Amino acid sequence: MSDEELMRTALVTAQGALASGDVPVGAVIINKQGDIIATAHNERELHGDPTAHAEIVALRRASEKIGQWRLEDHTLIVTLEPCAMCAGAIAQSRVSSVIFGAWDEKAGAVGSVWDILRDPRSLFKVEVRGGVLAKECAELLKIFIQGVRTKD
Repeated sequence: MSDEELMRTALVTAQGALASGDVPVGAVIINKQGDIIATAHNERELHGDPTAHAEIVALRRASEKIGQWRLEDHTLIVTLEPCAMCAGAIAQSRVSSVIFGAWDEKAGAVGSVWDILRDPRSLFKVEVRGGVLAKECAELLKIFIQGVRTKD
């Protein structure tokens, strides 16, 4: 599958967060053959867990599925640029590459505010491709945020 097709899968996955009032961020993890190993969306509100970002949930599911925590030769696709917590977890899981959609100018840690995954001091090198279907990914977040503001 192309980066765009994978991001469309992540966008569909993100929609699942809406039922629990979570921010609609979706993540997909594929192996080197291109098989989808795990999908997840934000579950912070659903579980009352500040660490239940889509990326973290997807990493946990992928590790469980393959029976190990090392996710070398795997790619994480996520609709929003990962934050510092998620970037750290991505590096620690040894994911080989990250593809993300919308840039996060407030908390992004893969190029916007920080660049944790490509920092030359980092022990783990991760390939990063950002801005894939950025408009579509940002639009989903914008619609969600506007809906939250109109409720307040």
